[in-house]
Amino acid sequence: MRKTLRWLLSLVVLIGGAGTTASAATAAEPAIGSPAASKGVTSQDIKDRILSVPGMSLIEEKPYTGYRYFVLNYTQPVDHRRPSKGTFKQRITVLHKDTSRPTVFYTSGYNVGTTPRRREPTQIVDGNQVDLEYRYFSPSRPDPADWSKLDIWQAASDQHRVFTALKKIYGKKWIATGGSKGGMTATYYERFYPRDMDGVVAYVAPNDVHNNEDSAYDRFFEKVGTAECRDRLNAVQREALVRRDSLEALYTKYAADNGYTFKTIGSLDKAFEAVVLDYTWAFWQYSLAADCESIPAAATASDQQIWDSVDAISGFSFYTDQGLEPYTPYYYQAGTELGAPAIELPHLKGLSRYGYQAPRNFVPRDIPMRFKPWVMDDVDSWVRHHARQMLFVYGENDPWGAEPFRLGKGARDSYVFTAPGANHGANVAGLKADQRAKATARILEWAGVAPAAVQENPAKAKRLTKPDTKLDKQDIEREPALRP
Repeated sequence: MRKTLRWLLSLVVLIGGAGTTASAATAAEPAIGSPAASKGVTSQDIKDRILSVPGMSLIEEKPYTGYRYFVLNYTQPVDHRRPSKGTFKQRITVLHKDTSRPTVFYTSGYNVGTTPRRREPTQIVDGNQVDLEYRYFSPSRPDPADWSKLDIWQAASDQHRVFTALKKIYGKKWIATGGSKGGMTATYYERFYPRDMDGVVAYVAPNDVHNNEDSAYDRFFEKVGTAECRDRLNAVQREALVRRDSLEALYTKYAADNGYTFKTIGSLDKAFEAVVLDYTWAFWQYSLAADCESIPAAATASDQQIWDSVDAISGFSFYTDQGLEPYTPYYYQAGTELGAPAIELPHLKGLSRYGYQAPRNFVPRDIPMRFKPWVMDDVDSWVRHHARQMLFVYGENDPWGAEPFRLGKGARDSYVFTAPGANHGANVAGLKADQRAKATARILEWAGVAPAAVQENPAKAKRLTKPDTKLDKQDIEREPALRP
């Protein structure tokens, strides 16, 4: 990530071609006495209907042509098994199109954005969209925080409760979606509440079934891209550790100038190496093969050039206390349920002092953690044997796709597709033509809005909305490498 942007990078991705616009769905509700009203559709303002949900409160409404957009708080129990033991407010947003349209339920698995955005399934089905902030990401965090209540079942139960409340308003089909940790979240939700959604579209969702067996990642880094590109990246990574003393001097000044500290990870030296070890992973996660041209020649590069390249791709601010703090919930989950990858990096033998550090090193020591190895195994087994109307999309050059979800004989109407040459931003629009048409047709069918022509011939499937450069902008929070 660029220094001026730190960890936030907006990548404008205009997805798909201009398809047929769905029939005159607008943000206005029908008037009393209209044909729609005669079918039981209320004329009450949509904001009033949403705010009539017990526990729902308005933070703000933002205008957007053709939609209504609400930022809301919803009161949730800290523990869904014992709801009398306290509550917290969880942020959600609603992009309202029309109650006669399907609804897409999106989570990133992290914080919720508060700028109107249409996710790819929403663009495809021309529907409403509900975005949910993941529990324990600030400000959706109980105070005080009982970290034992941060697990995938509790989070899935948050989604179930939001769905149950809003389904009374948005009564048509629902599709769950999310990218990366959000794709994982959509999958876990389907595992625990398989009757809620009518379909799931999970993008670039890692599936670390066996936390202690990560050879798939080693094999990925041995083959991704070209040998020339791999060698170029490895050389910069190695050179950064060879020049540890001089680069750490730059890091010391950088930390002092910005007020950064290293209490959580333990030392500047540990933070430095963690950033350097992220370098090749982060490149393939967020860059394309063509970007190899921007990597300096390590043997002739100055210290500043090595620093700048590592900072641009990995980011020296991240493993500071200030960089880690917003992501404590992620690292807690990685160290208790999700698992975290570790790779060998043989070209760094003799230079690396710590190797890939465990999530425990990135969570304050006053938060207890215990890993539960059976949790991901349960989800993986469920997907293999019970997946229904689920679509997984991966990027060919994305490290996180080295351990994907797979489908077994018990899966029905479910698919795993890989976008050629794509990174962690892989999507349906980037699939090969036949897979793109297939995926689009299935999403339309699951949402109950497939035109007759598509039902007869899936090859004709296209998104139902026209592109909107603002609304369809894909905001990718450029996260450090070892976090999906």
